[in-house]
Amino acid sequence: MTSAHVEPDGLVDPERSEVPLTLDEEAPKTLGLLDQGAFWANLGVSLLGFSGALFLLDPLGGKPVTLTAALLAAVIGSLIGTVMVGLAAIPGTRTGKPAMVLLRGLFGARLSYIPTVLNIVQMLGWGAFELWVIAIGAQAIFGTAVPYSVWVIVAGVVTIALTIRPLGALRLLRRYVTVGVVISMIWLAVALVAKGPTLADGGSWEAFAPAVDYVIALSVSWVPMAADIARHSRSSGAAFTGVVGGYTIAQVACLALGIAALALVGNDVDRVWDPFVAAPLGGLFFGILVLREVDQSFANVYSTTMSIQNLAPRWDRRVVSVVIGVFTIGIALLADVNSYGAFLSVIGAVFVPMFAVLVVDYFLLRGASRWNTAGDAPARWSMIVPWILGFVAFWIVTAPPEEMSWWDRAWVEVREAIGFVHQPWMSATLAAFLAAALVTLLLHPITRRQHRSAA
Repeated sequence: MTSAHVEPDGLVDPERSEVPLTLDEEAPKTLGLLDQGAFWANLGVSLLGFSGALFLLDPLGGKPVTLTAALLAAVIGSLIGTVMVGLAAIPGTRTGKPAMVLLRGLFGARLSYIPTVLNIVQMLGWGAFELWVIAIGAQAIFGTAVPYSVWVIVAGVVTIALTIRPLGALRLLRRYVTVGVVISMIWLAVALVAKGPTLADGGSWEAFAPAVDYVIALSVSWVPMAADIARHSRSSGAAFTGVVGGYTIAQVACLALGIAALALVGNDVDRVWDPFVAAPLGGLFFGILVLREVDQSFANVYSTTMSIQNLAPRWDRRVVSVVIGVFTIGIALLADVNSYGAFLSVIGAVFVPMFAVLVVDYFLLRGASRWNTAGDAPARWSMIVPWILGFVAFWIVTAPPEEMSWWDRAWVEVREAIGFVHQPWMSATLAAFLAAALVTLLLHPITRRQHRSAA
């Protein structure tokens, strides 16, 4: 059985091909550069990005960066993050396997369950965030006559519907939604500029590195699902270019618009959407962006489904998607979104070093030639070591915020114990990546012997 529709002449019809129902079936490769670029550009535009621009301007709380520093951090952070996502997509294209199944080659089948469970947790969180955003965005346009819970349920049902035919959803986005998003972004940008927001260039460059880290975290949160889409790409080049080009341009534009909107409302996050809705035809164009937000929740629910299939390869993805969609709706109805910035930090700390281990092993140590994604792939315990050390490096280098939680205070004590002094130029994300990558290289003689023994 295959999900690639074959015409009588033997050719595959990309318009009718779909994602396989189980992992036992071969994944059709029907997505081109435009499909990938449009999809990732849509993901790069987020209503959370508008309000999240405040984290870009003041990532530490009380130490705002200059406008120039913020915009430069948006560009640099987006490029670094999207290159990570793009590289994570390539193995998916080459093997045709989803992201968490790929990790069988890195950690072994059983050990891959650890990052799989972590990814399920983070994708459920992101999915709930997106449903919350859609509901709040709808109320910003139409008021509170329709209860928040109704909007969440409606958005959740649409999300579930899209996950039933994921490739069809991507083709729908490319043909219609992306055009509407581009027009809406341009219209709203012109409207905001016409209002003449006062973009004060105060602040300093002290928190530039944490600002870059924040933007990288926005992008790198998609690393664990990049291969879920790229496995259907016609080429690695299309997958990589679509991610880097589409997402970078869209995210930088989204953050810049967020900065302008915040300037109009005195950096009041609770009112950041007001300038968009108040613009001429703002309700219409902001409504398009609210509607487009469903592709974010779709991507999260779909990726959660693919992750679960790593644990249960023969489960029908349609049934799993419905169950996950309903569960995500339930979370969204009870979600606390106040920890959004901290949530991104945790994502970066977990998945950036894991990605570093994957890149070094797959691309630099010729792991691609022996990548084992079988259900009985042997455990590679040594690969856990650089992942954990990269996680530790992230939190040691992370700049402590003004208001610290127990977790932040614990790492302050660790820094003091080892005599480490944080410097403003230090990047926690790059520190985690480099630490994990270096340890992976140093452990290569051991991992090579383990591989030979297992063979």
